[in-house]
Amino acid sequence: MASAQLTLQSVEFAHPGMTKPLFSDLTVQFPSGWTGIVGPNGAGKTTLLKVVTGELAAQSGAVSRQGLALYVAQRTDDAPEFLEDFIWAPDATVLKARLRVGEDWPERWSTLSHGERKRAQIAVALWREPAVLALDEPSNHIDAEARRLLVRALTEFNGIGLLVSHDRALLDELCSQCLLLDPPDAVMRPGGVTEAMEQQDNEEQAARSANDALRRTETRLKDEAQRRRVMADQKAAASRGSKQIKIPAHDHDGRAQRNLAKMSGKDAYAGKMVAQMNQRAGKVATQRSEISVKKRYETGIWVDGASFMPRDFLLRLPAGSLPLGGGRRLHFPDLAIGGTSRIALSGANGLGKSTLIQHLLGHLKLSPEKLVNVPQEISAEDSRTLLEAVKRLPNDELGRVMITISRLGSRPARLLESALPSPGEVRKLLLALGIVRGPHLIVMDEPTNHMDLPGILCLEQALEDCPCAVLLVSHDEAFLEKITVTDWHLTRDEAGDSRLEIEG
Repeated sequence: MASAQLTLQSVEFAHPGMTKPLFSDLTVQFPSGWTGIVGPNGAGKTTLLKVVTGELAAQSGAVSRQGLALYVAQRTDDAPEFLEDFIWAPDATVLKARLRVGEDWPERWSTLSHGERKRAQIAVALWREPAVLALDEPSNHIDAEARRLLVRALTEFNGIGLLVSHDRALLDELCSQCLLLDPPDAVMRPGGVTEAMEQQDNEEQAARSANDALRRTETRLKDEAQRRRVMADQKAAASRGSKQIKIPAHDHDGRAQRNLAKMSGKDAYAGKMVAQMNQRAGKVATQRSEISVKKRYETGIWVDGASFMPRDFLLRLPAGSLPLGGGRRLHFPDLAIGGTSRIALSGANGLGKSTLIQHLLGHLKLSPEKLVNVPQEISAEDSRTLLEAVKRLPNDELGRVMITISRLGSRPARLLESALPSPGEVRKLLLALGIVRGPHLIVMDEPTNHMDLPGILCLEQALEDCPCAVLLVSHDEAFLEKITVTDWHLTRDEAGDSRLEIEG
């Protein structure tokens, strides 16, 4: 492997149509080992990976790198370049075995699960021995066993690694520092994502506390200045009345003159104190302006308009089987989804979870507008089409969708400026569209894939509280445990077929 070097100097980048850059004056040097790239959907994580590997050119500044730099995309639509070379290369034997890549995968790419495709992407990239490796959501779609294999392979990588992931445990396990993006700012912090975000939260809380204290001081000074101004005005009025009184002729010692002089002096003193109070308030305001307080948007959503349907079944399907390819079949018992069912569909990659979901969707007793269906992957073309359709919505519906997007942790203005939303933003768009129309059933295939960490927490809350039926396909056991009640679990039998068992 060539010697690794990666430095960014005053880099700025904005996509066409954006009113503000995603990052500006970004200067950072990446050391060997893994660096986490962390931020909300739409913050520019994928863009940054493409800039540092040369797939996108910065508008200003310089990117200095040595050796081969590779970007491994989130999407798994197309087979990676050099896949066939990798399959037949003598020096690829260990990686093929380690990540369990089949020799027939190039010929049957379209039939592979997204988890299998993801393993192939990463295996090919590691085989090419890059000096800089930028991975975009590498744990998407993969099951627990594949994740264990992936972590082992990535731990042994000795170049410069940049890792974008929603998997907090993966970021903590691999990364010795994290670059936190919050446009237009980017801050490098030591440690995994848990340590980095805790440090950020502590600093933001300290800034908010200091800002609140200064705001209270500024308000108190302004109130006191106003009180003294009123008093000064009252004294000035009294003083003007006194000055109109003639000094008696017998006032030989000038007592009245001295009293008037004293009142005039008091007026001047009161005015001076008002000016001093205003000056001190101005200094406090300047101090406040020097404190950076990040705006934090309201999070958490409630699924309004969803209807309970306790007496109606959305699905009743007799036992049967489905073809999986290669002569294998998926066997399932009688299946039913009620109006308030909360179902988890789990199992290892390649057992037919997505195949079963597609079969179920074709047999639902449900009008299309009452179904929210978020598939595992949405193509770039479909993503563009969806965003354009959202932009054409009536203003009131668009407003409700954008409020929901905001509460899922993305910035609506930035999303509407983009031509191609990120995969995480597309998932939020599909969910938000369904939510504002009042769903009876929410189906999500790998719901946490591509989602940012704040978005996952908001999604958990939304699905946990929603009053409609839910069917979730996921390898994230902790996520499923919080939301679902019934487990539809797929296993492989001795003949190599898949079988669905129901628990709960």
